[in-house]
Amino acid sequence: MKKVVIGFFIFLALLLVIAAVVPVLFKDKIKQALDKEITKNINAIVIYETDDVSLSLFRDFPNLSLGVDNLSVIGKDSFQTDTLAQIPSFRLGLNLASVFGDKLKVNSIALNEPTIRLIVLKSGKANWDIFIEDTTATTSADTAASEFNMAIKGWEINNGTFFYDDLTIPFGIAAYNVNHTGSGDFEKSVFDMDSRTTADRFTMTYAGANYIENAKLNADVTLAMDLEKSLYTFKDNNIRINEFPFQFSGTILLPDADYMDYDLTFKATETDFRNVLSIVPGMYSEQFEDIKTEGKLSFDGFFKGRMTDSLMPSYGVDLKIIEGMFKYPDLPEAAHNINVDMSVASQDGTPAATNVNVRQFHLDLGKNPVDAKVVVNGLEPMQVDGNVKANVDLAEITKVFPVEGMTLRGLLKVDADAKGTYSETSMPVVNADMRLTNGYVKSADFPAPIQSLNVIANILNTTGNTDDTRINIQNFNMTLDGEPLEGRVLVQGIDQPAFDANVKGILDLTKLTKIFPLDNMTVSGRINANIAAKGKVSDIEAERYNNVTANGSMAVNNLNFVSTDLPQGIKIDKANAVFNNERIELQNMSGYLGKSDIQASGTISNYLGYALAENQSLRGNFNLSSNKFNVNEWMVDQNTGESVSASQEAEGVVEVPANLDVTLNIDAKQVVYNNLNLNNVSGRVLVKDQVARLQQVSFNTLGGTFATSGSYNTQNLQQPLFDVNLDIKNLKFKEAFNAFSTIKTLAPIAGLLEGTFSTKFNFAGELGQDMAPVFKTLDGQGIIDVVRAAVSDVKIVDKISSLTNFEELKNFVVEGKRLEAEIVNGSLVVKPFDLNIGNIDMTVGGSNNVNGQIDYVTALKVPAGKVGRELNTRLASLLGNDQLQNSERITLNLNIGGTLSDPRVALAGGSVKEQATEVVKNVVQDKLNNAKAQAEQRKQQLQDSVTAELNRRKEAAEQKAREELEKKRKEAEQEVKGKATDLLKGLLKPKSNTQPDTTKTGN
Repeated sequence: MKKVVIGFFIFLALLLVIAAVVPVLFKDKIKQALDKEITKNINAIVIYETDDVSLSLFRDFPNLSLGVDNLSVIGKDSFQTDTLAQIPSFRLGLNLASVFGDKLKVNSIALNEPTIRLIVLKSGKANWDIFIEDTTATTSADTAASEFNMAIKGWEINNGTFFYDDLTIPFGIAAYNVNHTGSGDFEKSVFDMDSRTTADRFTMTYAGANYIENAKLNADVTLAMDLEKSLYTFKDNNIRINEFPFQFSGTILLPDADYMDYDLTFKATETDFRNVLSIVPGMYSEQFEDIKTEGKLSFDGFFKGRMTDSLMPSYGVDLKIIEGMFKYPDLPEAAHNINVDMSVASQDGTPAATNVNVRQFHLDLGKNPVDAKVVVNGLEPMQVDGNVKANVDLAEITKVFPVEGMTLRGLLKVDADAKGTYSETSMPVVNADMRLTNGYVKSADFPAPIQSLNVIANILNTTGNTDDTRINIQNFNMTLDGEPLEGRVLVQGIDQPAFDANVKGILDLTKLTKIFPLDNMTVSGRINANIAAKGKVSDIEAERYNNVTANGSMAVNNLNFVSTDLPQGIKIDKANAVFNNERIELQNMSGYLGKSDIQASGTISNYLGYALAENQSLRGNFNLSSNKFNVNEWMVDQNTGESVSASQEAEGVVEVPANLDVTLNIDAKQVVYNNLNLNNVSGRVLVKDQVARLQQVSFNTLGGTFATSGSYNTQNLQQPLFDVNLDIKNLKFKEAFNAFSTIKTLAPIAGLLEGTFSTKFNFAGELGQDMAPVFKTLDGQGIIDVVRAAVSDVKIVDKISSLTNFEELKNFVVEGKRLEAEIVNGSLVVKPFDLNIGNIDMTVGGSNNVNGQIDYVTALKVPAGKVGRELNTRLASLLGNDQLQNSERITLNLNIGGTLSDPRVALAGGSVKEQATEVVKNVVQDKLNNAKAQAEQRKQQLQDSVTAELNRRKEAAEQKAREELEKKRKEAEQEVKGKATDLLKGLLKPKSNTQPDTTKTGN
């Protein structure tokens, strides 16, 4: 018996060890199984690591716990840059016995701190539609035995973040710190599903406006589930947003994938005005508990009908507020007599059938009444009939509603009426007056107030035509800390407006932004301006500047600007500008771009066309100078906004701005770029048509002198192009190798040479998305003048020396030698050049590619008797002993392959007659011809691809046109048939003998 007990415990311990160890040992197989199911069922990119997959019997005993950490789901196609779900921790609690059956029972699902983003595009495509339909499935009488079913008991989400954006409406929801639990027995066809949801912050947006903002959400919902009928009935449910509670009742029926039937009603479950006040943006704060309120409300609505791709249910909402009032405890006045009677309804759910009727809106802010009525029939287009009247003492507002840190005074009067159609081509008849008298604004952050603020404005349209709209700011004046600013603006028309404006005074941005803070930016400085402009935008678009009057002057002092998008900042110590219709003349500008000093002057033309019209270019000619300009400071990471270090490359193509036609004349004593210091930089940059062109740009760096011209073309951001012409004098080989990636890739031997060279070289090609050259696209040609190059400890020449037994080849110096080279298809082809090393005549030529492979040919004309014994034997077999013994000099043909660090040198042949130059020239010319043929083939393939794509688009357009024509033909045919049928029915219809009743009104 004792042995049996011991054996049982040993067996139990063994089971526990297996249960703990097997999931670890089979992690890879678990991931492979998951990957297989994901590929089979999910049309999305699912990212997780093997080490983040766990399977345990102990975590949720007696359930089997399957966990995946750091799980991401990213969409494809239209959603390839959107993350659908980011889940740090995902857990499934599985019924252990069901794992071996045909129905998987899930007792629990837990998601910890997930971020879920649901998106519907304007086309109606949703990013959560990622499940692959099983097109191979067949219907049979009994498939229960073969199907793999899943039954879920309960689920929870802990501290989640949820976003929903529907661009078809447009409607959005954002919820933060979401906690959700749900339960239901999905093994049954009829059961109750209970859920509870809370969110610390809940925001609901429609058409860009927040209707609910940072509210608290609490929802308990019980749905009666009938899975066989796909019928879902709201039973007990209580939903509360802040202090506003409401309920749903009714049903949702989903009998078919193509439609859903709704029969829902909802209503507020409490009738105090306080409840609806809590969801007004800005009202629900820590002080809300202490706000005194009075009044009653009613809120109810419905959502009823069928929803398909082309149909929407009808809906309606009614809100009434009766004698509402609220008063903050620390303020002397209340907002009272709040009465609202409004409804929103649509018979078929479409914007065209949506009607808004605000029958009454009234409130008194202290002693100041505000009244409004409006009827809107349809949203696309809108039939509007409404008016707003308000007569408000701004000081009274601060007695009713807390405006922290700000003092307001002044009399504001608004009287506006609108009646008519609002659409893209028309607007209602409008007469709106606004007058602010003796306004006063004082901020706690800045003690100097805005004083004597007076505004008289009117918007008038008497016909309903958009071009007859008149916006007239008759007068605007104020003083800020004793500094005046005044002006007037008149705009006539909307589509092609005429304008007449004048602004004069001093604007202290430091003071103004302390009164009205700006988000994500800091601005300071003073602008003294006197500006007048009068004309028509149509004249500007047609460049009829003689019909436009614009003149004035502007002085800027100590202007500083820093923002999240421009963290380096801009500082203008001083700048003066005068302008007229045609141009702005910039004078004596000095300041800093980041930490780099700049001085500038020049002219800007067509500034009115650029600012006011579409697709017109800003033209200019500027002189820029700097003592030290650091380009590295402006290589900014697009994701973080932080400067990229000198050893990093900024990701993404730098786009040359469109609609610019600018010439920059540059003179800088020093420019810092990556690890290079460019001295005495001068030249010209032309920016036009999204192409930047360099003209006669020169500078000194690394001890050499550079002169360059070229272009950088971003007309196609996916395939930016460049070309450059270089003229370099007296540059050291090793410093060039270390500084320039192109030389490091195409001419790596430069890193092994001691000495200097000069070159004139031009090349062109494509740039990748990392702004580095795409080497396989490079083509070019030029010359390289070797001033002096000491060759020593180079593996290629060491191997040539070992093979030929000529020690003088190991170390030698090249001086005053010119090399011709071409770049073809990304490979550097060096044309044959001659060297004289001691008693050896040497000719070299060949190529090396971007992968580091070298393919060179060398011919050496050497004394016949000085080659090594082994090489001499091989030459005797090639040439014959007689020729070898009777010749004073022979030509050795060597092939050089491999890489620079691991070269291969082999004898390819020999001759007593051939000249070394001719041997190499013929071979290199063949290599060059082959490279050019491959390049031409690549270009032709690219051209063929472009042509094929153009032909495909043309054929698709023609096919679409044929289909449209056929559709219209059939519609016309049906219309003719219909009319013929109606005519035939009319002819065959029996005549009535009944005489008309002429006694009826109107006959």
